[in-house]
Amino acid sequence: MTSTICPKCGKGTTILLSGVCRECFFQNFVLAQLPQVIQARLCATCGARFARGRWTDEDDIETVVLKTIEDNLSIHEAAEDIEVCIAPRQLTPHMYKAEVEVVAAIQGERINAVLSTEIRIIRESCEMCSRMSGGYFEGILQIRATDRTPTDDELATCLRIVDMTIDRMRAKGDRLAFITETIRSKEGLDLYIGSVNSGRHICKAIIEEMGGTFTESPSLFGQKDGREVYRITFSMRLPRFTPGDIISIRNRKIVVKHMEKKLTGTDLADSSRFIATEDEIALAKHVGNIRDAVNAVLVSEEEHELMILDPFTFRTVNVKKPSGFAITEDEEIPVIRIEDALFLLPPEWKKNDN
Repeated sequence: MTSTICPKCGKGTTILLSGVCRECFFQNFVLAQLPQVIQARLCATCGARFARGRWTDEDDIETVVLKTIEDNLSIHEAAEDIEVCIAPRQLTPHMYKAEVEVVAAIQGERINAVLSTEIRIIRESCEMCSRMSGGYFEGILQIRATDRTPTDDELATCLRIVDMTIDRMRAKGDRLAFITETIRSKEGLDLYIGSVNSGRHICKAIIEEMGGTFTESPSLFGQKDGREVYRITFSMRLPRFTPGDIISIRNRKIVVKHMEKKLTGTDLADSSRFIATEDEIALAKHVGNIRDAVNAVLVSEEEHELMILDPFTFRTVNVKKPSGFAITEDEEIPVIRIEDALFLLPPEWKKNDN
C-alpha cells in the first residue's frame, strides 16, 4: 500500500480525506449540530404546532417534541447512510430533555455524534382557534328545502355530512375548515363557516348524498391591504321531493328514487323506470309516500294480473302484475291507495314498507 505525507501535519498516511490525513480531517469535523435550547410552539386549545411558518395538527405532545428536534437538527451535507436516535425525557409539563445520537458514513468512515438539548413548550393560540373564538367566518351556508320545510332527519343527516366534510378537509391541511356558529330556525339551518372552500365542499357532499342544488351570492364585507373582501352566502336547497315520496306527473304515479336537477323514480303502474326534467318536476304534485302503504291479501294470480282484497273497501280488485313479481306462501302484499286507485308497491320498495 502506497504511503504519502499529510500536507497539514506532515505525518505519513495511506489514506487522504479531502487532501489531508484521517486525523486532520476529523479534528475539527462536525457531523451534527443541535441548539442547546429549542422552543416548541403549541396551541393551548387544539394542540396544533407552529413550524416553518404555519400551524399543523399533531396527534400528541411526544410527536411535537420529536418533530421539533428533527426540524432543528443539522447534519453535515457530506454525510451518507444516516441513522438518528432520539430519546426524549419529560421534566415538567412544559419542558423536555433529549439525547440525540447521529451515526453516518463520511468518506467511507463510520462516525457518530451524541448531542443533548432542552425543549421548552410554549403554549399560545393558533390562528384557527383565535378566529373561532372571535366569531370569524367567510361564508354563511343556508340549508333549506324547496317548497317545503326540511325534516329533522334531513337536518341531522346534513349536520353529519358537515362534520365528516370538515374533518376530511382538516386532515388535508385546511385549518380554516370549521363552523363558528350553527343556528336552527323553522326554515332550516344557518351555518357560519370559516372558509369559502369548505362551504363549497359541504354543499357538494350534501348534494352527492341527498340531492338538491346550491347557489353562491357574494357580498362586500370590507377591505384588507387595499383589496375588497367578500363574504359568500351559500343557498343550499334540498330537493322538493325526497326518496319514497309519491308524485303525480304526466298522469302517472311515480315513487321518487333520487332527485337533483332531474328526477328518477319508479312508475307504480308497471314498475318501469321513470325520468323527469326540471320543467316537468315543476308541474308535479305530491300525492303520498310509501310510508302510507298497507298490507293486502293476494286472492289469485294470473299471468299478467293479480286479484287482491282491497284493505280499504274489502272488495276484490284486479291490478297489473309488476315485472319480476314473486310472493311466498302466506306473504302479504304492500299496496297504497292514490286518488281512489290501488297500486302495488314496486319490489325494490318493499323493504321500506312500514
